[in-house]
Amino acid sequence: MSGSETSPAPGSAEGRPFGVWTAAALVVGGMIGAGVFVMPAQLAPYGWTGVAGWSVAIPGAMLLAFVLSQLATARPAASGAVVIVGEALGPLPGVLVGWSYWVGICSANAIIALTAVRYGATFVPALTATPLATALGATTLIWALTALNLGGAKGAGRFQVVTTLLKLLPLFAVVLILLGLTFTDAARFSAHPHAPFDATKLTTVLTLCFFPLVGFEAASLAAERVRDPARNVLRATLYGTALTGLLYVAIGNGVVFALPAALVAGSDAPIALFVEQFWGRGAGLAIAAFASIAAIGCLNGWTLMQGEVPLGMARSGLMPPFLGRTSDRDVPTVAILLSSAFASALVLSGAIPGLTGVLTFMLQLTTAATVWLYVGACAAALALGIARPFAAVGLVFAAWVLWGSGTEALLLSIALMLTAIPLYWLRPAQIEEPV
Repeated sequence: MSGSETSPAPGSAEGRPFGVWTAAALVVGGMIGAGVFVMPAQLAPYGWTGVAGWSVAIPGAMLLAFVLSQLATARPAASGAVVIVGEALGPLPGVLVGWSYWVGICSANAIIALTAVRYGATFVPALTATPLATALGATTLIWALTALNLGGAKGAGRFQVVTTLLKLLPLFAVVLILLGLTFTDAARFSAHPHAPFDATKLTTVLTLCFFPLVGFEAASLAAERVRDPARNVLRATLYGTALTGLLYVAIGNGVVFALPAALVAGSDAPIALFVEQFWGRGAGLAIAAFASIAAIGCLNGWTLMQGEVPLGMARSGLMPPFLGRTSDRDVPTVAILLSSAFASALVLSGAIPGLTGVLTFMLQLTTAATVWLYVGACAAALALGIARPFAAVGLVFAAWVLWGSGTEALLLSIALMLTAIPLYWLRPAQIEEPV
């Protein structure tokens, strides 16, 4: 049902239910998912190159976050960063960037749902007894959170705040352990050999460090839902990115250097392993529970985003009008249902014999697909004369990360974007020209 007659006005208080802290929770919740609980295992083989990777990735993410926030500040009436790209560069680049990002969200949601189920299997082994059981559990989770988001952005936002607070608890526990080691057993951090810095591996490591940070754009993409977006989007984005970056530095480096590199690299749950080493088996199991909560909270945030991105594009004329149809609670029903159906298809395809590698393939593609949004945002800022020095540096940084994702993923992401051309042809004939 269209929300044109009964839905809250986009600019009204009811139509903008997110304050600065809810928007910040959306940022933190989007960034902190299952990735933080497996990240140390990915970086452990690289040793000191991992430290250098964080030193580049976090400032780069903050820089891109600032550019996105400045775009939202300069265009508070726009429904998100994708729409601003379309206004600045033209409808075709807007459609291509938005389509690439939307597909990236859907494929990421498939992976996040599977991760949540696999962590939950620590307590209910039947969840992963067979590939089909795993796929059905993940699909059920996708649709449970879809139902929550169909109930309205306000309820989804409240759930995001609660899950964000819950999943921060185990991360702060890790920080407390690391602080205790710093003051009582600092020698532990140098007791085990780790790989020295290797400049030839920095690009690869940068990509590994950067993608757990993806999600800082959540408040910019949902600007239409944020009260006083000119002020609150910037604050929420920078607060959320800074908090998450600091946690990742402490956890990513601390866990890697406090334990033998081979032990961390060989673990499927390195954070749980770390906590278990110092606080016992029960604490390690608790971390597994919180990891599942983290993934569920992350999935909730991205379920909201998978509807907001096509909604904003449809309302601005960048996509066909049917994707902008909303319920009486101003929920983009069609867009969310299509997105969840696509994510479910990806999950279920992993249970088909002979296609078990499709999700790994989509995960690799997601990393490249999402970066195109940052490329487009920086190019839009340059075209509009907004934060140009930051946008120029951000464009170089985004290109570096995109290159680090690998030639195959880069070429596939370009091919994926081109599939949006039919949507470009189906968009309304009247559309605002580039500014």
